[in-house]
Amino acid sequence: METTLKKKEPDRETKDRISFITFIIPQFARAYKMSRQDAYCYLKKYGGIDFLFEHWWTLHTEDPFWAVRSLYEVCYRNGGMR
Repeated sequence: METTLKKKEPDRETKDRISFITFIIPQFARAYKMSRQDAYCYLKKYGGIDFLFEHWWTLHTEDPFWAVRSLYEVCYRNGGMR
């Protein structure tokens, strides 16, 4: 019996979310003079990634400066010190 696996295309919202998150993490890294990997680890450790996934829709409508600043504030409130 032959089974065929169909590739499931992500929906438009998922593509938009991925696009924004892959855009804003390097912006955060650049703003705070970190590597992208360090920025991701920092955001993950201090709640920024969770905040991004929960509020990406609102953040993507802001100027990138304010989206990065919002991430900084969330991380700072959760113990981040950069």
